[in-house]
Amino acid sequence: MEKVSTKKAPAAIGPYSQAIIANGFVFTSGQIPINPENGEIVPGGIKEQAEQSLKNITAILAEAGTDNTKIVRTMCFLADMNDFAAFNEVYAKYITEFPARSCVAVKTLPKGVLCEVEATAVL
Repeated sequence: MEKVSTKKAPAAIGPYSQAIIANGFVFTSGQIPINPENGEIVPGGIKEQAEQSLKNITAILAEAGTDNTKIVRTMCFLADMNDFAAFNEVYAKYITEFPARSCVAVKTLPKGVLCEVEATAVL
């Protein structure tokens, strides 16, 4: 296993890695909408937060040597399922190859954010 780390995505805020490479796959940790330049949650609603979460995924995959077209599975967590359509609008700009996906609403997310995304991609 190999750890992946980039300054172009937020540093891990706990005992985990941004991603792990294993057996030809990259497994990202969940990415919340933290701007890696200032460590702050991006202002705005679900669209702005989804955009930043997906930018973070994109940066981590690039550091690992792959990209969004190689994603085989995503897990998406929303604070409010009423944000589903708006989230999908942003998601579709970044994740274009239609991987397998789960999208669920959860009671709370870290730092009170509106969404979190994790991905698995082929190298």
